[in-house]
Parts: sequence; C-alpha cells; structure tokens
Amino acid sequence: MGVQVQPPRNNYLNKEESFMYDREKSFPMEDTCNEARIEFTENGGIVNLVSRRCQIIKLSRSGAALAISTKFKLPKNFYLDIQSARIPMIGCLVQRVHANDIVEARFLRLLTDKDLQRIFVYSTHRNHQNRTLDIYG
Repeated sequence: MGVQVQPPRNNYLNKEESFMYDREKSFPMEDTCNEARIEFTENGGIVNLVSRRCQIIKLSRSGAALAISTKFKLPKNFYLDIQSARIPMIGCLVQRVHANDIVEARFLRLLTDKDLQRIFVYSTHRNHQNRTLDIYG
C-alpha cells in the first residue's frame, strides 16, 4: 500500500506571506565564477563551526547557485563568505539541492549594486574579464 498524505489543515499560518520570498520580484541570475566558503554550525551547537569551500556559478541580488560537494549534511541555513571580494557573512537559506552537486540558495538580505559589481570584478568568468573596480564610487 502507498503512503497517504493528509491534506494540510486550514489555519492562520496558511494565509501568511513574507515580502522577501512571496512578493519579491525575481532578479535575473547572471553567470559568474567566484570562489567562496560556506560556514555553518554542526549538531545545533555554537561550538562546532564548520567551513566548506564552494564555487558561485550563478548570482543575483537575491540568491546564488553554488557548486559544492553535498556528501555531507548541508543545513537549511548557513553563511556565505566571498573572500576575494571581501564580502563576509551573507546569510543564506537553502532552496533546492540538485543531484549534480548544485545548491540553490536564497540570501536573507539583498545584495547592493556595489557588492555585485565587486563580486563580478573578481570573477574568473569570461563575461566579466573587462570589468574594473571603481574605487572612488
């Protein structure tokens, strides 16, 4: 016999929506190639801080697609550090994990245009090879 799933009960939480995830306009993803690091705590504690290397392959103001080995247990939320662009501790929420080790993550805050420009300047992707950093802006 198959597993039966009960329909969700009606309560006030079914009507709630968040601006960030339900009504926000979607920003287009742009190809990029940046080295990054995710940091999270293991076993629900503050003591075991774990760091894993990853690569950002697509990026928008509100999210990213990361190439990472998912052989370990990836938590629902983590921090993303982009060392080359010197952008630390971007809070992220896992949206989807694909079978080919691609993780789609959503940022807890929108990236500014200045941060996006800085990330694309340090990208090794061929679409961003002629970008320069505006140090006066």
